[in-house]
Parts: sequence; C-alpha cells; structure tokens
Amino acid sequence: MTEGTGSTDGPTTATDGSTGSTTAEEAGAPGPAGWRAWHEQRTATVTAPYGPLALTGTHWLDDAPDGRLPDVAGHWEAAGDEVVLTATAEDGLSLDGEPFTGRTALTADHTPPAQARIAQGDRRLVVVRREGLWAVRVWDPDSANRRAFAGIEATPYHPEWVLPGLYRPYGASRTVQVPNADGRDRGLGLSGELAFHLEGDEHTLQVAQEEDGSLWAVFADTTSGTSSYRFRFLRPSAPAADGRVSVDFNRTLLPPCAFAEHFICPFPPPGNTLPVAVTAGERTARTR
Repeated sequence: MTEGTGSTDGPTTATDGSTGSTTAEEAGAPGPAGWRAWHEQRTATVTAPYGPLALTGTHWLDDAPDGRLPDVAGHWEAAGDEVVLTATAEDGLSLDGEPFTGRTALTADHTPPAQARIAQGDRRLVVVRREGLWAVRVWDPDSANRRAFAGIEATPYHPEWVLPGLYRPYGASRTVQVPNADGRDRGLGLSGELAFHLEGDEHTLQVAQEEDGSLWAVFADTTSGTSSYRFRFLRPSAPAADGRVSVDFNRTLLPPCAFAEHFICPFPPPGNTLPVAVTAGERTARTR
C-alpha cells in the first residue's frame, strides 16, 4: 500500500529521509512533548527539498505513445519489466551523478526521490511502477507548492484522543476497489479491522498492516472537506499479540495529495467514514 509495496500513495510515500533536528525517539514519545516533536518532524519531512511539496508531475508512459513527457527531457519507453530512456546532450540529463547521453534501461526507483538515478538539474526524475504500469515522477525543489507552503494546520495534543483499540485481523487479506485522487479506481489491500470507542459508541475502521506490523487506515469523518482535508490517514503502532493497540488520533496524518495534486492517494474504503467529528491531528495544509 505504500510506495514500494502497492498501487497507491500511502503514509510513507514521498519522503527524502529528512526529519530536521528531531529524533525518532523524541517523535515517538507519548504525551504533549512527543506530539510536538512528531509535528516538527512532519513539517521537516513535508518541506524538505524533495518532500511531497516538490512533486510537480506523475506522467504515465501509456499516455505518451511518442515517448515524450510534458516538461521532461529525453525519450521514455515502457519495455516490459523496464523503462528505456534515450537522451542527447541537449537534454541535460544525468545518470547516477554523471552527464548522460545514449540509451539505458531503468527499473523502478525504490530510494527516496533525492537519490533518484536520473536528474535534470536540481529536478529528480523518479521511475515508478503501479499495477504493471510505468510512470515518471518529477520532483522539483523550486515547485510552486513548496514556495507557497505556510505550514500544517494541526490541533494540539489532547489526551482524550488517545483511545484503547483492538485489532481484529481477517482470516485472509482482502482487496477492495476504491477511487483514487487521480480519478482512477485501484485495489486497496486490507488485513483487518480496528475497533475503538468514541463518544460512547464502538466504531471500526478497515485497516492494512504494514511490513513493520503497524496499521494504516484511510478514513473520513464529519469534518472532512470542511475544517479538515477530505480524508486523512491514521497509523497506529503494531498491535500486541492479543490485538490490543493504542489509537492516537492526535497523530492523524494528511495524505500526500494534500500537499501536491500529482499523488494517487486512495479514498476511504466502504465503512471508513466515521459519523463523528475527529478534530484532532493534522487538518489542512496552509498556503501563503
């Protein structure tokens, strides 16, 4: 479900490894101090030169049969399990840090955008593959979104939003088709449901389980599209052996597409729109 493992843009998509001066230990600590460190870390990640604000395009090769991509130098061709790039000196491309001319075969980049093999000046051209389709993503530190960004609007920590939860895995993983931010439907893998009580009632969210054991939910609530972005992410830590897990809505995340329109974030699956107002966590991205 994340950049390297699925077809959509999830909570670990679009980072360049930048976390500012905040350590993972500080950001992972409970309580208000840990929340402030987490918020600082999130802001540093989002505003990094090749963070999510820097994405200026996702170009599908199937949409460019002539091999020419908008505002991207070179000739790009999908060829089975690889992408063939052809460039001249006038294209101004580099490969692994060296000027590139000629023809080369590329596979999907699985490193942060800053470490992409192909560059055009300060821009990074990242090769991705989703559901068998190839695309080139353009990351530009001088993007309009990065220049206009004024911060993440987030509700300060409050202990009432830290809830005991229970993870109930499905007998087998499921895939549901959901709309994505780019208007296409794609499969969203789900591994179980997360149950918790809010305002006196039990609620559940369908979730996926990441490789590190943590959970990931895409959800909406009654604030979505008004005082918060139209949907958000929740990423609880790995459950205990008996399924118990802390559900901390203070750390609700904005999806990557809240920062740049070229991500393909999944919308919430059926049943993941809560009938209550979740006023906690990240709400919107502010612009100048």
